[in-house]
Amino acid sequence: MSKGKAAGPDRQGLKVRVKTAAKRKLSSTLWLERQLNDPYVAAAKKAGYRSRAAFKLIEMDDRLHLLKPGATVVDLGAAPGGWSQIAAQRVRSRPVDPEPRGRVVGLDLLEVAPVAGAEIIQLDFLDDDAPARLRAMLGRPADVVLSDMAAGATGHRPTDHLKIVALCEAAAAFAVEVLRPGGSFVAKVIQGGTEGDLLAQLRRHFAQVRHIKPPASRSDSAELYLVATGFRP
Repeated sequence: MSKGKAAGPDRQGLKVRVKTAAKRKLSSTLWLERQLNDPYVAAAKKAGYRSRAAFKLIEMDDRLHLLKPGATVVDLGAAPGGWSQIAAQRVRSRPVDPEPRGRVVGLDLLEVAPVAGAEIIQLDFLDDDAPARLRAMLGRPADVVLSDMAAGATGHRPTDHLKIVALCEAAAAFAVEVLRPGGSFVAKVIQGGTEGDLLAQLRRHFAQVRHIKPPASRSDSAELYLVATGFRP
């Protein structure tokens, strides 16, 4: 798929009802029903994307034009690989792509099935040696650092907020180390106010910092994306 207007989800005809099975909890039934009726899930399956989250990156990139042909991209929290798929398409890092060819390097705590045009390692980003291993894999400055990392939810919103902000802070510190001048950083956060220290850090290093909620992000989800552009070393 070339960069351009992505095919949007078809919101027609998705009215599947799921009966509660004897061994399935009501919450699981409701989740399954939502998945079956989610136009982005259907569109991702049709397009061959690993998850509906691919459309979140598509929508942000269609708006901000971060993923340019020939660019070098780091994908933190890459599983199941949807963002790496989009990044590889748009920076032209796949074997079938024409010049200029980009590069996509990813990492996740979980194993990720191979993605054409991406190099992904299984590693906990919070391990002491993880940033150094990623820098060694890169071998050069990056143009974009993406982070869709999420901490395991506890159900206690203030705690979950602090956990995801800690991940975002770690990703931001890594981005500051590896980005080339003018580079960009995108990271998932939770509504409720990004920590002031993190915003202050990003504003010292980037020309513009904003929050975006792409249309593919469910309306009942508390997630937002923090986007920082125009990196200044």
